[in-house]
Amino acid sequence: MAKIRVTKEFNFEMAHALYNYEGPCRNIHGHSYRLFVTVKGTPIKDVKHPENGMVIDFSKLKKIVKENIINIFDHSLVLYYNKQNKQLAQLLVNQKTVLLSYQPTCENMLIDFSERLIKQIPDNISLYSLKLQETITSVAEWYADDNVE
Repeated sequence: MAKIRVTKEFNFEMAHALYNYEGPCRNIHGHSYRLFVTVKGTPIKDVKHPENGMVIDFSKLKKIVKENIINIFDHSLVLYYNKQNKQLAQLLVNQKTVLLSYQPTCENMLIDFSERLIKQIPDNISLYSLKLQETITSVAEWYADDNVE
């Protein structure tokens, strides 16, 4: 059976600061992110099925990504939460702030996003890759094949 990869692009705005970083990214700043989500599967071969010929309906993929990533991170301030910056995080509690147990780099966010999506994607398909573009010249990528244990 033929395997097909299907990709959907998402855009969101997010601010973050890198805790204890020595460069300018230690300051709160924002990016216009582009997230590419690719899933892999076999198109449905059932003429009676409403999704005949599809790996996944793009609207279903959109719903999964929006609920588990975009709605959480879009227009939010994302910070690494630890004992040292606890007071800062508490000051921002009335803002749309996402506190994470990891440094909010592109690389770490992709690991988090992959874990969130793998739990939600239907069993008949698999998450193939994620690509997160932070700036016009800076991109990080996650591939399932690279993360097989």
